[in-house]
Amino acid sequence: MSRLALRILLAGGLACAIALVSPLAQPDSRPETAIREALSAWTRDFNARDTSRICDLFARDLAYDYRGFPERGYDALCDLLQRSLRDPTKRFDYALDIKEIIVSGDMAVVRLVWMLRVTSGASTVETQEPGLDVFRRQSDGRWKIIRYMGYEAP
Repeated sequence: MSRLALRILLAGGLACAIALVSPLAQPDSRPETAIREALSAWTRDFNARDTSRICDLFARDLAYDYRGFPERGYDALCDLLQRSLRDPTKRFDYALDIKEIIVSGDMAVVRLVWMLRVTSGASTVETQEPGLDVFRRQSDGRWKIIRYMGYEAP
């Protein structure tokens, strides 16, 4: 076997080995994983009353509908979240149940149910809020909600 053929064979073997090992060494960059982590991080921040990042899940061009309320955008939602988390008379706790994530290119749809518990003094109210979140991959690679629809389950 010539030296050239041997080099080509070795280079090909090395390339195959790198291809097999590389996915194992890389962090999981699948959209589904990134979206799940974004939703989980938001839930942790919300429950910890961390107002510094509470709006990071949402794109600036957000539009959302929640049953019984007029359509709102990013600024209204961020203001509501900030005020709610700063209210010392209430305690809010969210839990999340992701039903499915469907990804197509730079868009994704998440069908989910948010479970919210609000405690005010001795009173606690628990609700389930099924919804549909539409994510778009941003120019920095992060996935953010651009649209969502939600309602309180009967």
